[in-house]
Amino acid sequence: MANFNKVILAGNLTRDPELRYTPKGVAIAKITLAINRTWRNEAGESKEEVTFVDVDAFGRQAETIGQYLKKGSPFMVEGRLKLDQWDDKQTGQKRSRLGVTLEGFQFLGSAGGGRGEGGVPDAPAPRSRPAPAPKAESADADVPPPEDDDVPF
Repeated sequence: MANFNKVILAGNLTRDPELRYTPKGVAIAKITLAINRTWRNEAGESKEEVTFVDVDAFGRQAETIGQYLKKGSPFMVEGRLKLDQWDDKQTGQKRSRLGVTLEGFQFLGSAGGGRGEGGVPDAPAPRSRPAPAPKAESADADVPPPEDDDVPF
């Protein structure tokens, strides 16, 4: 039987990221995403539900999240589901929580493109490719490139 554990979520942070460090110096960021869903029922009334998802990030990704994001920031997460289980100290009952362990992310800018509702101005996109190196100028800089009408497809 095949196994596959991957989630992609986009929403807004419900609070500022909580950034901590382990004794060995590994950064851990804890965030909660609010993911809204809007639909119309049979009577034509607009309905909305909100799902809150806890996300844990580690290492350099956690530091980047702590540096650039704040409450209300739009954010897309790619990761895997993880079930945490523990015994409640007060009641002694077993408790569990389904959350996401972050594997990748994308900043989602505000609609205005600037620092609006949690937007990140000019933040480098993770996983972005480096800009191509500038071409060296040749002695024939004034000569236009030859036209190639023979398209290979």
